[in-house]
Amino acid sequence: MCSNRLYRGSGTWETLSAVVVLVMALSSSPQLAQAQGTEAAAADALAVSELRPSIGHVTLAQAGNQAPGPIAAVNPAAKTSPPAPANPPAMTDAQSPTNAPVMAATPSQPRSITERAIDKVKQVAKSATDIFNRVPCLPPKGVAKKNFISLPHVANKLASGLPVVIVAFGSSSTQGYGASTPDYNYPNRLAAQLRRQYPMADISVINAGVGGEDAPEMMKRLETSVIDRHPDLVIWQVGTNAVLRDLDPTETAKLVEDGVAKIQGAASDVVLVDLQYSPRVNERSENASRMNKLLGRIAELHHAGIFPRFEVMRDWHERQAIPINEFVISDGLHMSDWGYACFAQLLGDDIIRSVGQIKLGINQPAEVLTYRPM
Repeated sequence: MCSNRLYRGSGTWETLSAVVVLVMALSSSPQLAQAQGTEAAAADALAVSELRPSIGHVTLAQAGNQAPGPIAAVNPAAKTSPPAPANPPAMTDAQSPTNAPVMAATPSQPRSITERAIDKVKQVAKSATDIFNRVPCLPPKGVAKKNFISLPHVANKLASGLPVVIVAFGSSSTQGYGASTPDYNYPNRLAAQLRRQYPMADISVINAGVGGEDAPEMMKRLETSVIDRHPDLVIWQVGTNAVLRDLDPTETAKLVEDGVAKIQGAASDVVLVDLQYSPRVNERSENASRMNKLLGRIAELHHAGIFPRFEVMRDWHERQAIPINEFVISDGLHMSDWGYACFAQLLGDDIIRSVGQIKLGINQPAEVLTYRPM
């Protein structure tokens, strides 16, 4: 009997002990919860402060899978991680956080919020910074009207709102050698200007420039690089490399004349672009002058356009007093960002002026307002 009483008494004691422990746990839980909440808040604050300098690590996919709230996108682990066990099992060296493998970001990961924000800032800065602010791009006096470009095919299409294809054909100064980025080569600058002027038009400007080439090499790819693309306008920059190689300008002119006839036979307008005014070209001034005259003569005979780049650039230096190193890079031959930009601007003005004449039903130059891109 005593043993039974002892057993019943000990069972009662155990029950009472369990109740007391439960009551104490319940009474202390608010303080414990508050302390744990404080620690969690501090951890969250630390995580946010650490992530702010490198918030680019937080991807859009992570933000999209979280509940609404400003912290969800920054610290997604705060709500999704399960609570740690009271007595976690001991970890081996391989399981230790210090020895855990680092997961590299996969190429398919979407771009981060910060990366997109930085791109947006760059775009805003670019649009706010005009390359012509320091040195304005002004048309040379007497040159633009004398060499007015009449472009019936491309002008009619632009005036009618039809898709337009322009091929920029040439060598390194068409390809864009010397430009700091592709955005600053002349075909891309020209495309940007025309799209701003005709925002509803479908305009494609194809860069078919290959550095080091001149008429002999260009004629070999005239069909595939130009005619097969069915352009409305071909801007053909040619002649500089022939002069630098001391080739006979007359032989080059024969090839260019044949090429112009083929392009026009494919129902495309043509604008020839002559040599650049630069120290290396000026060293061969006699051949350069002959080449420019021959190109002008071809344009006149075939009723093609001519952009007198040499005279335009010489006007920059001699009349506008712009130092050569403002529009020619240190190699003494290729154009700088400003040089390409102003060249494209003036060429684009001529195209826009030609469209204006088509709309007016006349084919003579007139003063029209043109849009100046940045």
